[in-house]
Amino acid sequence: MTIDQIQDEINDEFSIYEDWMDKYSYLIELGNDLPDLDPILKNDQYVIKGCQSRVWLAPEFKDGKIYFQGESDAVIVKGLVALLLRVVSGHTPDEILNSDLHFVDDIGLKQHLSPTRSNGLVAMIKQIKLYAVAYKKISE
Repeated sequence: MTIDQIQDEINDEFSIYEDWMDKYSYLIELGNDLPDLDPILKNDQYVIKGCQSRVWLAPEFKDGKIYFQGESDAVIVKGLVALLLRVVSGHTPDEILNSDLHFVDDIGLKQHLSPTRSNGLVAMIKQIKLYAVAYKKISE
């Protein structure tokens, strides 16, 4: 699936819920389903700066695509990590760099996050794009 197709799928899933408490519950459920990150990867190299809670994103570049693993020590943020990884993991650096991660706005997430969580989400997206830039240079 393309990044846009995955985002459309996420939009459809969230459209089922009208109440934001239900959407938060679903987000927490997605975070709970995220596999635990190997403790070896929970280090300063992979921690995301700018997040109030602790967030780790570890990339692996394989066969021209970037695969991400991630985790957070906060339940809602862990759900955000799960959504982001679902959208970008397994795609090429160019696909990631050329993507507009519109699902955040489409599902209304941006206006329902606290300012600190919103800043953390921006920091995660920025780091994902930086990894894509680095792996694109490596693969050229």
